[in-house]
Amino acid sequence: MPPSSAFQWFLLVCPAVVILSYFFTVFPHTPESLYIHPSLASLPKTSPSRLIYPDNYYDGGAYVKLPYGTVRYWLIGPEHGKRVVLIHGLSVPAIIWKDVAPKLASKGFRVLLYDLYGRGYSDAPQTTYDANLYTTQLALLLQYVGWSKADIVGVSMGGGIAAAFSAQFPHLVTDKVALIASAGLMESSDMSRTTKFLSSPLMQLVSSSYPFRLYLQYLADQKSSGSPISELVRLQSAYLPGYNPAIASSIREGPLRSLAPQFAALGRHSRKTNGSVLLIWGTADQVVPYRYAARVQTLIPHAELVTIEGGPHDITISHADEVSNALVDFLQR
Repeated sequence: MPPSSAFQWFLLVCPAVVILSYFFTVFPHTPESLYIHPSLASLPKTSPSRLIYPDNYYDGGAYVKLPYGTVRYWLIGPEHGKRVVLIHGLSVPAIIWKDVAPKLASKGFRVLLYDLYGRGYSDAPQTTYDANLYTTQLALLLQYVGWSKADIVGVSMGGGIAAAFSAQFPHLVTDKVALIASAGLMESSDMSRTTKFLSSPLMQLVSSSYPFRLYLQYLADQKSSGSPISELVRLQSAYLPGYNPAIASSIREGPLRSLAPQFAALGRHSRKTNGSVLLIWGTADQVVPYRYAARVQTLIPHAELVTIEGGPHDITISHADEVSNALVDFLQR
């Protein structure tokens, strides 16, 4: 009996489908290039942001081009001093260390500061801002400046990055890690509905539109908020197209939550190698509440806790002397 017409069509079409599938597999589409948004360095010299936070805010500043964009960093303190890295938090770049970094340098430490991707003078790649992005940024920066190891200090989200970095690259950590008002273990209930809404993909689509950006710039050009740090955040939000997406992605996918395994790994490695971990927390912290200090200690039982009564979340600004003294005492041991 002759084959059916449907079967004949199958025999004709099947080879063509196989051949097309082969070519689509062997010759895939060219991957899209990574889009990189500019940093504060792209703004005019007359921009108010330059008055608050010029790129020479610290001595020893330079730029390095890494795979995900250009990064601004500074090296201060004696060249042969003990090496310490300072990692800032979610929204404020390295200016957050303005009173702490000079104190460490004056005590003989060689201090590396830098702006995270999407903040300050570092570029903002259009990508997912997860822990891996931030830890590899630091690993590559250390390689570039020629540091084989360093002690690590992080504040807020920078604490989460410090914990993740220490877990992923323990061979790059000397023996001390300090976490200040550290994120990394936050629960969704601690984030306001406004924060969740503003970081949603829908809201980010709206906020990236040209009319909305003009509106943000209009607001930023009005009367100053009074606080230079708050003003810098406003200016970044208004004039850097990659800033708001970087913040939103960090809130959704970044090192603010779900890092318990990394904290535990830091604790195990630190104990195994006779390392030390310091926690510094303010009792009035409304962003990462003080109760998280106890939770970190359950994951890192040997971590030492320095409590600052009445200290808010921006403790490196409000209680810079207490934070600096605690760090100097810890890092000099």
